[in-house]
Amino acid sequence: MATAQDVRRLALSLPRTEEALVRDRVKFRVGRLVYVALSPDERSMGFAFPREERAALIASEPEKFSMPVPSDERFNWVRVRLAPLDGDELTELVVGAWAMVVPKRLSADRLAQLEAKAARRCGESAARPEEKDGAGDD
Repeated sequence: MATAQDVRRLALSLPRTEEALVRDRVKFRVGRLVYVALSPDERSMGFAFPREERAALIASEPEKFSMPVPSDERFNWVRVRLAPLDGDELTELVVGAWAMVVPKRLSADRLAQLEAKAARRCGESAARPEEKDGAGDD
């Protein structure tokens, strides 16, 4: 379960990020570009996400993701409930949002690290079923 403190710790670990309080909402930004904003109750967050892919993301898990408020629909933005997120998913969303607002050369290394970690996780989970299948063959 992800919390606002997890978001804060993760966002502030990313280069050039600063925390700002804007209209009683905690926002994380690079320069003037906001990439994550916590809700006033800190139970959900809005994050930068490609507008072209937004509908598919929301449709894939509507219990987690939702459209931004109507005034923000013109932006690359999606909302997510924090409670259902695990640490890896939160990291993927926050780092992906951050990568949208920083120079590509700055985000390339961080994104490569995430991809390598995800590939290792997939490799581990793919190996587990084989181990289980092979264990009963003796």
